Amino acid sequence: MTEQPAATNGATPLLAVSNLDVYYGPAHVLQGVSFEMGNEPVSLIGRNGMGKTTLCNAIMQIRPARVTGSITFEGRELVGRASYKVAGAGIGYVPQGRRLFASLTVDEHLRMAAPRRGNHRWTVDAVYELFPRLGQRRKHGGMQLSGGEQQMLAIGRALLSNPKLLIMDEPSEGLAPTIIEMLIETFRGLAKEGLAILVVEQNLAMATAMAERQLVMVAGRISAETTAAELANDPEAQRRWLGVERG
Repeated sequence: MTEQPAATNGATPLLAVSNLDVYYGPAHVLQGVSFEMGNEPVSLIGRNGMGKTTLCNAIMQIRPARVTGSITFEGRELVGRASYKVAGAGIGYVPQGRRLFASLTVDEHLRMAAPRRGNHRWTVDAVYELFPRLGQRRKHGGMQLSGGEQQMLAIGRALLSNPKLLIMDEPSEGLAPTIIEMLIETFRGLAKEGLAILVVEQNLAMATAMAERQLVMVAGRISAETTAAELANDPEAQRRWLGVERG
């Protein structure tokens, strides 16, 4: 393992986080976080309470507390921009807990997020093709769905922004192993299409299945960068960084 995140090879990175500090009141949650990624899948892994969701919120500029440092997307600074402008720049977000609307049906969720004009890779019909189960449940309320169906809906909603980068916070949370396997295959297919993916996870099996490049977050810092193969075959590192073993 190396102790510092590797930079991209000379070209302008898709996403670059540099010396990022985030404070909630007196609490210094993120401390000097720096990493870059290009058009590839990357996993950020760590235990609960390590600052992973705070990093997602900082990138998306959701409820930002005091932030210092820089977050750039395709070379453009995101810190200080409105969340809708961050999304409009090309970043899709699947939040932890899905955050669906109880009063909206599946179809209403998707129609609300669908692009209004132009030719796009992702349309409501394309989402139903990706997740046929949602098509079968299109008239059901968002909170009437199973956990796996809710996650499909949250992913489909994010894809309708036709993003260049998809950030997913704990996508495996609360899901059965068979659903997790299905989602892994879905994400691999999206990555093959050229979609950059940052998956934020505490599930070691999913994180290592999703991406070869692994960033390890401990106590608000990127403490190490490694590969899926190295992490999967190093039980001591799993215990040291994550407190778990691959399951």
